[in-house]
Amino acid sequence: MSLIRKLEQNERDDTRLETLRKLARALEVSTSGLIVRPEHKETTAGQWAPVRDALLRRNGQPEETPTVEGVRSAVEAAEPLFTDNKYSQLGALLPSLLRDAEALGKPGRPVRSRVLHLAGLLLISTRQFDAADIALRRALDDAPGRLEEAAIFNTRCWLLMRRGDLAATLELAVRSADEIEPRLSRATPEELAAWGGLLLRVATAASRNNEPGEAEDALRFAQAAAVTLKNEWAPPSDPLRTFGPIAVATRRAENYMIEDRPDRVLVLSEKIPKSGFRARASSRNRHRLDVAKANVQLKQYTDAFEVLQEVRAISPEWIVNQRMARDVLGKIVTKRRTLTPEMRELADFVHLEY
Repeated sequence: MSLIRKLEQNERDDTRLETLRKLARALEVSTSGLIVRPEHKETTAGQWAPVRDALLRRNGQPEETPTVEGVRSAVEAAEPLFTDNKYSQLGALLPSLLRDAEALGKPGRPVRSRVLHLAGLLLISTRQFDAADIALRRALDDAPGRLEEAAIFNTRCWLLMRRGDLAATLELAVRSADEIEPRLSRATPEELAAWGGLLLRVATAASRNNEPGEAEDALRFAQAAAVTLKNEWAPPSDPLRTFGPIAVATRRAENYMIEDRPDRVLVLSEKIPKSGFRARASSRNRHRLDVAKANVQLKQYTDAFEVLQEVRAISPEWIVNQRMARDVLGKIVTKRRTLTPEMRELADFVHLEY
């Protein structure tokens, strides 16, 4: 009863997350539903302050002693919120999850690394780059093995890319891929996924850095790994990132867009499923933005707008954090004498000034 009273009075900061999960299960509600306060609706930098505070260990100790298994179970339950781009709900859970993981001490290092990596992914997605850097550095310190380290390096490459540091991205991606490169005849699926994922980072960074030869070589090796795997797969060491033939195809389409070949983007996109395994994932959404941009370059503005609306309907919290979405919509808007109500509504939603 004391816990329920705390929930009713918004006093939840010292409650173990696994305890909240048990209560949520009994009440048949989501855990985040017990945590998210009504005023948590805007997507602003201030919204993520509790996550940053937890990273800096400003949350104190939990009232109850957490367990490794309890925190592991909680993070496994929270991870789908990231793949479904439900950032607000995940942001509400992470402060408690980070605090509980910190309280585990040395025995909790593997699960703490996983929590910190999850925090880093959320913070990159919401453009909180300095905080993401802290999370990833700490995640790497606690990483239990080389495959988990490779997963964190992959995410760090994404952080560097979003910050615009192509040289550092390429250097880290190449070095990390070289360190983990397996023999294809003996490689485990997890090794293939880790290596292939890093090769995709190499391909994107090289293409953006005007090194098409290195980009194509990386894609070729990644394709070999994907063919060996046959299907999209999320390895245990990196459960939030999938690798397989679709991942390679979407990255190739992205490189076509970088190389200003929009016609090739649209041809390839017809062969890539729009639904199925993790259809809401940010990598799929990013590909659909490439399709929208290709349509704009080919002056197919109606098609481009429809793609933006499609992505918004699937992942509203994701698209609002994408500059590319605003850029594409901005180009559509400049070609219109008058805007439809739907265009104005989408422009307002992604914070586009017009």
